[in-house]
Amino acid sequence: MIFSHYQTQQLIKDQKEDRCTISTDLGLSEELAEKIAGGWQFNNGKVLTTEQVKIITENENNCFILENGELIKVEVFSPRTNRYYSLMPTSKAPTMLVSGIPMHRVKGTTPDEDTKQKILALGKPYGKILDTAMGLGYTAIQAGKTAEKVITIEFDPAVHQICRMNPWSADLFTNPKIHHLVGDSADLAPSFDDGYFNAIIHDPPMFSLAGHLYSQSIYHTFYRILKPGGRLFHYIGNPESRLGASVGRGAVERLKKAGFRVTKKDRAFGVLAVK
Repeated sequence: MIFSHYQTQQLIKDQKEDRCTISTDLGLSEELAEKIAGGWQFNNGKVLTTEQVKIITENENNCFILENGELIKVEVFSPRTNRYYSLMPTSKAPTMLVSGIPMHRVKGTTPDEDTKQKILALGKPYGKILDTAMGLGYTAIQAGKTAEKVITIEFDPAVHQICRMNPWSADLFTNPKIHHLVGDSADLAPSFDDGYFNAIIHDPPMFSLAGHLYSQSIYHTFYRILKPGGRLFHYIGNPESRLGASVGRGAVERLKKAGFRVTKKDRAFGVLAVK
């Protein structure tokens, strides 16, 4: 059972009621909770105490698992990258904070809607798909609904730990069409044969953290491993910001040099490159 302030606010709102409908999986489903002395009891017998409800509600940037009567904050420190990962709730799918920075757009949208815009910009995924930066796996999961095979790459194994605690990432581990690789996409992508993929989703960390994932070399690799007519959606960032515009100009120039035809997809904060 996992909660955020979006769920516990409902318990506070309905504290005068004997029963309340609440989600125990961050909004994916709902169940009935019954008010008892000192808290709320769920169908499985687990109890969320009044004090625990207060703790969750006051921590608006965190999600908590209820395990053996104790609250466990969904967070992991990675010795590999020296980064701190945590799960941050939104009104729908949660995002992941990477040392305090959200990995999805959350202003005026939600991570699940952000993902839909990326897939719309790419076009319906079919055949073999490469997802170069797994994160919480939302793009891999969405692509896996129609594609034959999705290979998703994640640099930091600690991120897999966060995914296993996030209900919205569950299909990463249950959909047999999704295959995981651990490593740097710049190192792993060159290992694929020419024309292996029908499409690539490239949603790398910001340029300051992973500049090599915006390089001429990796764009040439993407061109080689795509089939003729294959599509690459490259998330870049807000095109209206000075940084996003600057990074975008450089990326578009290098993509064209690699041989791609490039179209801006401002609504998805990226570009579509076609081989």
